Amino acid sequence: MFQIRIHGRGGQGVVTAAEMLSIAAFYEGKFAQAFPSFGSERMGAPVISYCRIDDKEIRLREPIMEPDAVIIQDPTLLGSVNVFSGLTKESYLLFNSKQSFDQLGVADFVSQFDPKRLGMVPATELALEHIGRPLPNAALLGSLAAVTGIIHLESVERAIREKFSGQVAESNVTVIKAAYDFIKQNNGEG
Repeated sequence: MFQIRIHGRGGQGVVTAAEMLSIAAFYEGKFAQAFPSFGSERMGAPVISYCRIDDKEIRLREPIMEPDAVIIQDPTLLGSVNVFSGLTKESYLLFNSKQSFDQLGVADFVSQFDPKRLGMVPATELALEHIGRPLPNAALLGSLAAVTGIIHLESVERAIREKFSGQVAESNVTVIKAAYDFIKQNNGEG
């Protein structure tokens, strides 16, 4: 089983990201489960969502305490939420930031990881450029596909087109591809 935990803030599409990820997994013939965890339900409050992907039925229902991958949609959470809880050096770690690991103050922590298991992508900036709104979730799903290979880019695109339509869908597909390409060109940099 592959378990993903997504950290962000209300309004950034944290819950939608887990949902899209699970739909993409279904398209690949896998079992998947997605669910959120809220503190105070308001815009800007810390939000966590979870996704499990497996080749067999998933019976677990509890939050993911030892993730195989963590996506950090908002680096301002670094000072207030333990986003690294349960990670091992075998985990994947994706950040939405145009800053380096050193600039974020996490260089020592990420130095224990294989650089191929790390991803730093300016997801908010890519979203602004391609969607016109600061929603990093789609870009980070493209990044997850690039770093982990747990899902294919085409499956994420298909999930987006199922959830959204028209220009909204196509803009999100464009940002997914841009982030996927960014990671493939810059993996482990930062």
